[in-house]
Amino acid sequence: MPLQQSKVSKASVRSRKAANRYRGLQPARCPQCGAARMSHRVCPSCGTYKGRQVVSVTSE
Repeated sequence: MPLQQSKVSKASVRSRKAANRYRGLQPARCPQCGAARMSHRVCPSCGTYKGRQVVSVTSE
C-alpha cells in the first residue's frame, strides 16, 4: 500500500476541501435601485444593466 511521504498541513487540506463547498447561486445588489438580482443579468425591478437603461419596466 502507498504511504504518505510527508505531513499535509491543515491549510493545504482546508484549501483543497474549500473548493468542494457549494453555496448555491448568490444574488447581487443592483447599484441603481438596491434590489436583489443575479449577476450579469438585467435588474428585473428597474431594467438597468451596467449603469444603462436596457429594458423598460412597467409597474402594474
